[in-house]
Amino acid sequence: MRLTLRGWTVVVAVGVAVVLSREFGPRALNAIVVPLVVVLLAGLVTTARTDRPRVIRQPVAEGFIGEQRRVEVAIETESPVAATVRDTVGDGLSATAEPVAETTLDGDETVTYDVRLEARGRRRVGPLSIAVSDIVGLVERRFEYEETTPVLVYPRVHDLSSGPAADLRALAGVADRHERDEFDHLREYHRGDPFRDIHWKAAAKRPDDELVITEYADDEAVSAVTVAAECRPRRAGDSVDHDGDGERTGRNDEPTGYDDEMAAAAASVATALLERGVPVELAVPDGTQPPGDGRGHHRELLGLLAVAGPGELDDRTRRDADVLVRTDADGTTIVVDGREIPFDRLRGRGRGEREGSVTTDYDEQRDQTGHDGGDDRTDHGGRRDRNDGGREVRP
Repeated sequence: MRLTLRGWTVVVAVGVAVVLSREFGPRALNAIVVPLVVVLLAGLVTTARTDRPRVIRQPVAEGFIGEQRRVEVAIETESPVAATVRDTVGDGLSATAEPVAETTLDGDETVTYDVRLEARGRRRVGPLSIAVSDIVGLVERRFEYEETTPVLVYPRVHDLSSGPAADLRALAGVADRHERDEFDHLREYHRGDPFRDIHWKAAAKRPDDELVITEYADDEAVSAVTVAAECRPRRAGDSVDHDGDGERTGRNDEPTGYDDEMAAAAASVATALLERGVPVELAVPDGTQPPGDGRGHHRELLGLLAVAGPGELDDRTRRDADVLVRTDADGTTIVVDGREIPFDRLRGRGRGEREGSVTTDYDEQRDQTGHDGGDDRTDHGGRRDRNDGGREVRP
């Protein structure tokens, strides 16, 4: 608890009045000194008796770079109190307005402000402080709240439909090779089995002339496309792309990798494959995501890529990958069946595309076709935002 500037002004005024009382007499100054002292003491007592407000931070929805998200903080108090609420916005985020609110807290109040998602990763808002004061503003008491709220920022997802036809066919060929139904084993025929699944050649070789049925493996792990991504360490002095838009935007002497570029390329390739209805498995140097499809799996892939750091894959993972995303000082390359495709070329850079990210509408397409319609988290509480490319996205 401390005096505000206004409170110190009152103290100085009382001190000056006491000094002047020697010349003019104390009775002449009672009308000034006594009320100020009473107000100051009342402020000290009421502020000291103020209970600590209860703070509940609401979750902040994840999103893509360039989008905005609302931060909500619920504050509960036992009695009305004047307060200044000040929140902290972490690295990779920027507040659209100063995250400070001067208000009167009375019962349940909610303080809101918007943040812009500036950089990929697991970002945070908080900690928060509440400074309560008496009604006149002479005394202030500050409460600190160390709790923070995570904000997951996805990498940019670029539309790959504008690339050269040969490159697109190479990527599509990976998806077309992975059929859902692959041979698993043979078993004896049972009544009701479909005749189209009878393996006639095997049945003809059986001495008892019993029919046998072909069993197929309906396993996402069998039919999935494996996307692996690695980021070679960056040498001191290399140019670096800070926002993952494919352009080297400066030089930096810190020993890090081109992980933003890697994440953007891997996210774009995985999204393009999911749009074709192919389950996708993802491997990065610091984690893996099992095969799957649908909106929920798409989010999980983006979530892994949001926090993926630089590093190299082991030889086996690199060898087993259907699609390898490789980022180093020379840029980002997509390797498909031994064919190396520059990512800038695959995304159609230089074909009239504007700068920035162009995100796909994969999840909206799945809404229209009825896939995963039971997931109630599709639009992050009904919010739909635009990214830098101007197209609506719903992760």
